Amino acid sequence: MTMAVSRNTGQAEPVASPTRPVYEISRLSKTYARNELVALQGVDLSLYKGEFVSVVGSSGCGKSTLLKIMAGLLPPTTGRVMLEGKPVMGPRPDIGMMFQQATLLPWKTTVENIVLPIEIRNGKAAAKAATGRARELLQLVGLGDFGNVYPGELSGGMAQRAAICRMLVADPAVLLLDEPFSALDELTRDFMNMELQRICMERQATAFLVTHSLAEAVILSDRILVMKPRPGRVVEEVPVELPRPRTLEMINTPRFGEIVAHIRDLLGKETFG
Repeated sequence: MTMAVSRNTGQAEPVASPTRPVYEISRLSKTYARNELVALQGVDLSLYKGEFVSVVGSSGCGKSTLLKIMAGLLPPTTGRVMLEGKPVMGPRPDIGMMFQQATLLPWKTTVENIVLPIEIRNGKAAAKAATGRARELLQLVGLGDFGNVYPGELSGGMAQRAAICRMLVADPAVLLLDEPFSALDELTRDFMNMELQRICMERQATAFLVTHSLAEAVILSDRILVMKPRPGRVVEEVPVELPRPRTLEMINTPRFGEIVAHIRDLLGKETFG
């Protein structure tokens, strides 16, 4: 039975599985070099509405490969990849993706950067129609006064908040996050993690995070997938039974430390941030 932390009571409760998950991967494998190099093997994964799931593991365990397959940027060798009941055969507008760098175009304003994916897919008229929504999202992340400024006038944290808006503007079914705050300083990263949690809770967003930081995974996630390499595989799914909303003070609690210690032990006491 799947367990999740209730957003109302803060307690672990059974989740009644819907007819199908939002995102589902079955028996996934990925090989390279004419099947001589096995990057992923036997990966099964389900994401349900409103869940925040993270994957952790050492470099080379296949985390980024898994995320690229989920985003439709890389085909699997074998296995099934389904989003809302439809196969993922390539990039889709209902998949939101956020990378380590904000990658905002310097000659476009913040609003123009946010609606850029819509402009690329549907044209300038559709992008213009989405401008109001972009400004609403900027208000959501505390950048309501920065819609008309250029990326060079934004701090690193502000640029990443704008990137969150760009990810959300098309109302994606799932958010895929590739270490989105790893380039930020520690204080800004903590702030952004709390902002990400707030946004996901308000929108009941379904999110999947790749991270090297065990603390980041625990503070954000309902479940954590622990991967080991050669071949890349999930060795355990760790539930995070901490009440929401999470706070940074939880990092100093015994239960938080126990979860981190357990994951470190699974990974063979490898060093993580």
